[in-house]
Amino acid sequence: MNEFQGGLNGSGLTVGIAVSRFNQAVTERLLDGAVDRLRRLGVAPEAIDVVWVPGAFELPQTVHIMDQRKGYDGLMALGCVIRGETPHFDVVVRAASSGLTRFGLSSQTPLVFGVLTCDTAEQARARAGLKSNKGAEAAESLIELVNVLRQVGDAR
Repeated sequence: MNEFQGGLNGSGLTVGIAVSRFNQAVTERLLDGAVDRLRRLGVAPEAIDVVWVPGAFELPQTVHIMDQRKGYDGLMALGCVIRGETPHFDVVVRAASSGLTRFGLSSQTPLVFGVLTCDTAEQARARAGLKSNKGAEAAESLIELVNVLRQVGDAR
């Protein structure tokens, strides 16, 4: 039996982060958590690129272009969509998640989904807070994913 596990060593890795400006009070905190965790895992500050986009809808196209132009070891999409009174929430969430899924299945570059989909602003703030920061969790997941996919790729 062969078993593969990714480690949490980010030394030498380059990471691209696409982050939504919509609900910026929340997404800035997600980004802060992600960057802090990446640095603690050994990713050099100059090896982290951040691209701000208008909203979550624009994240899939942005990570696609980032992947084509720069060749990152891993990519992360951060955003926050809060349910409102119209079906717009469902449209944006579906577009962002399906677009990012399509990218992940068509690219060799590891991608993590760090888009909050919350019913209330309070829920979003709680997930981007000091006790629980989904941006930091996404960063950790990305480093682990990059490392495990490298092992699987080397196993051929």
